Amino acid sequence: MPASSASLPHNQFLLVAANLLHRALLEPTRAEAKQRFRGLQDGRSLALQTVQMEDGSHARFGVALDCTEFRGRLNFGAFRASVQTLVGNISDALKEEREVKTFTADDNGAAMIFGITGVTLEAQQPNVMVLGIEPDSAGEATVLKLMYLDPQQFLPQESASA
Repeated sequence: MPASSASLPHNQFLLVAANLLHRALLEPTRAEAKQRFRGLQDGRSLALQTVQMEDGSHARFGVALDCTEFRGRLNFGAFRASVQTLVGNISDALKEEREVKTFTADDNGAAMIFGITGVTLEAQQPNVMVLGIEPDSAGEATVLKLMYLDPQQFLPQESASA
């Protein structure tokens, strides 16, 4: 992740990320947003914008989607509901000044997942979206990675003795 975005406290980074996601995926017209969704669904990363940081440096952002763990058929309506729920939950966590857990990958210390979920129900099947971040392939921008996680891992586990 570029140094300027890595130096932001998590709450400030989440505020920037939520605003960027809202502007890119929720504010545009349905036709524009649907076109962006199709690009993300096809595996393309979309450039968002460059943000001027408090220290005067600039940080570039993009967005990508990992829908490999989505249960059911992912369509624009399901994606939009997931993004709305996730952005709303990030906003609520920031307003309530909750501490947000983060998770990093052992093999890629620059990648991180925030412990705020966006849970939606499509055709009686729950799906869980989270926000992750990672550097782009050139290491020049921070990619906001919207990821669906396996919803089974969030279900209560029966004890081994049951």
